[in-house]
Amino acid sequence: MISTKDAKRFLAEYKRVDIAVDAFYNEPVQARQASIPQPSTSKLNALFDKYKEPGGDDITVDGTIRMCEDMKVDPEDVVLLAIAYELKSPRMGDWTRAGWVDGWKNLECDTISAMSSALVRLRDRLGSDSEYFSQVYNFTFEFSRPPGQRSLGLDMAQGFWNLLIPHGLQGGALSHLTRPAGSDDEGDEDDEMMGLDEEGWREEYTGWWFEFLTEKGGKGVSKDTWQMFMEFVRTIDAKFEKYDMEAAWPSTIDDFVEYAKERLGTAS
Repeated sequence: MISTKDAKRFLAEYKRVDIAVDAFYNEPVQARQASIPQPSTSKLNALFDKYKEPGGDDITVDGTIRMCEDMKVDPEDVVLLAIAYELKSPRMGDWTRAGWVDGWKNLECDTISAMSSALVRLRDRLGSDSEYFSQVYNFTFEFSRPPGQRSLGLDMAQGFWNLLIPHGLQGGALSHLTRPAGSDDEGDEDDEMMGLDEEGWREEYTGWWFEFLTEKGGKGVSKDTWQMFMEFVRTIDAKFEKYDMEAAWPSTIDDFVEYAKERLGTAS
């Protein structure tokens, strides 16, 4: 699609619309791309310097808060997890210069206004694109895990689940899959078609999951449980009837299914 700037450039050069259109489509793609202004490294470095710690090399918590104020975004907005993924943040509230410059360049931003617009696009993509949601979801465990720890604290895990799971459910990134991912049996096709209207994970179940983990008394969430929980949410039916106890689910999820079935039985 031709931009307004390119349209004006070609019209000014060739004077006639038909000739200008032919010239546009005959011009090499690389040449057209070269005419599009690229994000400025100096502008991005200047913005980084504005937010980084005085005398330090990184943007930390205080700079992150100022950045969010300028972008008019809540620091606890789920889209900040997508930004952390895009900018390769090493840990919460911490941004390196290299990640900042390369990340914003990839997003084609070098001003606060452009960055604010990118947040809108990324928030929508995070909610609607299942593959992108998975990438950000799995990254969240790595960047939020305390250095030297193999697991994520229960309170912190619940906080991130509270951001990610509702967003994915509402936007469609966590839409219910009627057949477990990775199943290649052609014989399952009829079952899959019969399950097209099957109800999946309900938002209230996220609260049940938190209550179960709290009652269980565990202090942390392992990487395996974190990653598999996302797939569990995508594939489990609303009555927990099609859960395969013989499959390679973490034991924590096995136990939760029994817990959920008991709650459903009590409710009915």
